[in-house]
Amino acid sequence: MVIDSPRTILVTGASSGFGALTVRALADAGHTVYAGVRQPATRNAPAVAALDRYAAEHGVSLHAVELDVLHQESADAAVARVLAAEGRLDVVVHNAGHMVSGPAEAFTPQQLADLYDVNVLGAQRVNRAALPHLRERDEGLLVWIGSSSTRGGCPPFLAPYFAAKAAMDALAVSYAAELIRFGIDTAIVVPGAFTSGTNHFAHAGTPADTERAAAYDERYGALLAGLDQRLAALIPPEADAAEVAEAVVRLVDLPAGARPLRTHVDPSRDGSEVVSAVADRVRAEFFRRAGLEDLLTAGSSL
Repeated sequence: MVIDSPRTILVTGASSGFGALTVRALADAGHTVYAGVRQPATRNAPAVAALDRYAAEHGVSLHAVELDVLHQESADAAVARVLAAEGRLDVVVHNAGHMVSGPAEAFTPQQLADLYDVNVLGAQRVNRAALPHLRERDEGLLVWIGSSSTRGGCPPFLAPYFAAKAAMDALAVSYAAELIRFGIDTAIVVPGAFTSGTNHFAHAGTPADTERAAAYDERYGALLAGLDQRLAALIPPEADAAEVAEAVVRLVDLPAGARPLRTHVDPSRDGSEVVSAVADRVRAEFFRRAGLEDLLTAGSSL
């Protein structure tokens, strides 16, 4: 359904997976959407061509914009391009991320730093580019695509990815309180382990220290080889990764101040929703004890 007041939205990591689904769903809902894509003229040229075809075939306002969250200059340029074209930016969706799979010990410290760079520092760079405009307007929305692993059941051999997602969640929660007086909402979408409809597992990184990884293969090799199948078995056959994109659309279309802090989209029901409800309630109660209740929105806890 097309809305009466379309918003201008920037989505990071939009070449595939949740990002690609989200930009199309938002555009279909009547918003003006900029899909952040790395290397749009080379590596991701096919993804950009697909976005252009979709926009033309469906008559929607969907545009690719070069955005590499690993570089502040790229984030600044992407936001500047959106502002130059539209004169405004209303919503940022932090989706860019990368998954790795393997024994935690076998990943080098630099690999963990690189993963943190994409999943956490990337969002910080985009925020630093976009927030001055949102703060000046006293309105806006940050949507963070998190992970149920932060507070739910988290299987082994995905530790670096889970650690980075937990760090991003902590950053998002702090931003929620720090931005509310500027009229900027925060919404965290919490997907479960969707093993189809995204490229997370297919494109997952592996440990650089192959010697240490081999030591784990001796005892955990069969488990590692079948980890994605084990997770897939927990997910009902009707589960669709597009549900994550639909959740983002619903959040964007809600009135300011009425958006829940967390929206769970977890067909595997790994327990994240239960634990998050308790954790967010404890946080809200602490804020009230500290006299900070004005930093909580109506959706800060269940």
